[in-house]
Amino acid sequence: MDLAKLEAFVCVMECRSFSQAAARMYMSQPTVSAHVAALERELGVKLIIRTTKEIYPSEAGNILYDYALRMLKLRRDAVEAIRNYACDMSGYVTVAASSIPVREFLPGLLKSFHARYPKIEVELHEVDSKAAVAEVMEREAEVGFCGTRLRVAKCIFEEIGEDKLVMIAPDVPKYRKYKKAGFPVRQLEKEHFISREKGSGTRREMEAFLKEMGVDAAKLQIVAQSDSNERIKEWVREGKGVAVLSQSVMEDPLDKDLLSFDFNSTRLRRKLFILRHKASDLSPAAQTFYAYSKAFCAPKTGNGR
Repeated sequence: MDLAKLEAFVCVMECRSFSQAAARMYMSQPTVSAHVAALERELGVKLIIRTTKEIYPSEAGNILYDYALRMLKLRRDAVEAIRNYACDMSGYVTVAASSIPVREFLPGLLKSFHARYPKIEVELHEVDSKAAVAEVMEREAEVGFCGTRLRVAKCIFEEIGEDKLVMIAPDVPKYRKYKKAGFPVRQLEKEHFISREKGSGTRREMEAFLKEMGVDAAKLQIVAQSDSNERIKEWVREGKGVAVLSQSVMEDPLDKDLLSFDFNSTRLRRKLFILRHKASDLSPAAQTFYAYSKAFCAPKTGNGR
């Protein structure tokens, strides 16, 4: 039963006039008449009795009027409840994120989000990109952040930013000689290499870059791997090998004793994504967080981020 038709019917009942009902509803009289007529056809009864002098409700019209008032009030109550809910949103959302989004976006995002929605609790799982996608696929997390787009049909990936990968090496003469001319990519096959773990978005994008540059990642002499950027940097400082990491993790003043090389390639810029399950409806709290995250991470103009 169309609520617009019920609204027209109630207005006619209260005004006892089609023309006055039309004026109150800012509609034409034929439109109001058509709404009531359509309602009568749907129900198979006469709701309004029309004479040359007056109109008045039939017995069926009086019965429907009481129900219509309750239905229209229920609609108003629902709208008001949702508006109040939006203004006083509360709930719980589980988020799975890989290390770079955790470092690059989430501190500022979570601070801003909590200020806007203090009653929504966010539980953050810091994992690698592969695990973040897996948690969303298995519905262990409603929202995910990762540093690579995996080929999985169950998830929707949306870009929220960009990250640059650089090769890092200890600040010793062996590597200083490459500062001007740049570090030759083929040289990586001859170096001891420290890598992120296999599920890492950094590792996946690094391997894709090497393949594009003609280097077989399987030929790298990987001497160690870790899911910790800080541990990898420490091993590089100790001279155990070179590594490829996100430029954003090299902003600590303590990292000045490390050399970084970008290969002068745009290919080492990788995308960062927010994701959700394609077949699952997000909870209201998660919907709010997802939309807020996309808006927060979107490029700003003027003096914005």
